[in-house]
Amino acid sequence: MIELHYWPTPNGHKITLFLEESGLPYTIKPVNIGKGEQFEPAFLAIAPNNRMPAIVDKTPADGGEPISVFESGAILQYLAEKTGRFLPADLRGRTTVMEWLFWQMGGLGPMLGQNHHFNRYAPEKIPYAIERYERETRRLYGVLDKRLDGRAFIAGKDYTIADMAAYPWTVSHADQGIDLDDFPHLKRWFHYIQERDATRRAYAIGDTIKGKLDARTDEEARRNLFGR
Repeated sequence: MIELHYWPTPNGHKITLFLEESGLPYTIKPVNIGKGEQFEPAFLAIAPNNRMPAIVDKTPADGGEPISVFESGAILQYLAEKTGRFLPADLRGRTTVMEWLFWQMGGLGPMLGQNHHFNRYAPEKIPYAIERYERETRRLYGVLDKRLDGRAFIAGKDYTIADMAAYPWTVSHADQGIDLDDFPHLKRWFHYIQERDATRRAYAIGDTIKGKLDARTDEEARRNLFGR
C-alpha cells in the first residue's frame, strides 16, 4: 500500500498518473498547500523541503519498515523500480529515460512554474521576468517537440516515467502563452496521453480534492505558497 501525500498540482499529478497506470493500491492524504499544511511537522518528517508530493511505502521491496520518499522525480523512479514498469531494465533505455526525467525536473518544471508565477500571481507585472520565462518556455517546448519527431514517446516507442513527468506541466499550455499548433509532434503526444484512461482517472481524482483557494485573491494562500 502506497500512502500518497498529495495536492492536485503538476507535480502531484505525476504520481497519480503512475499509480493509476500501474494499478498499485494507494491511499491519498491531501496536503492543502493553500492552507499551509505542507509546513506541519508530520509532513515535514517525510518531506523536509516542505513541498508535496511525498509517499510512504508500507510494503517496501526489502521487507523492512515503511520507507518515505519525497521529490516527484525520485518518487517516479522509486515506484518504477518497485513495480518493474515504465522504466527500461537495459542500460541504454534506462539512461535515456533518466536523462529526460532530469530534464523535466531541472528545466521544464521550474521554468514553466516561473512563467505561471510572473504571469498570474506576481503582485506586480515585471516585463523582463515575463518575457524571460515566456521565451524559455517556448524554447523548452521546442526541445520537446523536436525530441518527439519520429517517436511515439519521449524515450522512444514506450510510455515511461519521462512522459508522466513532463505531461502535467504542459496541460496549462494556453496559460503559458503556448499554442500547441506551433509544436505538432508535441501536440500529437499531448492528446494521446490526455485520452488515456489512467490520465482521465488521475485528473478526476484531483478535481475531487482541489480546494477553492486562489493565490491571486486569497492572502492566506499567497503567504503559504510564496511568502514563507
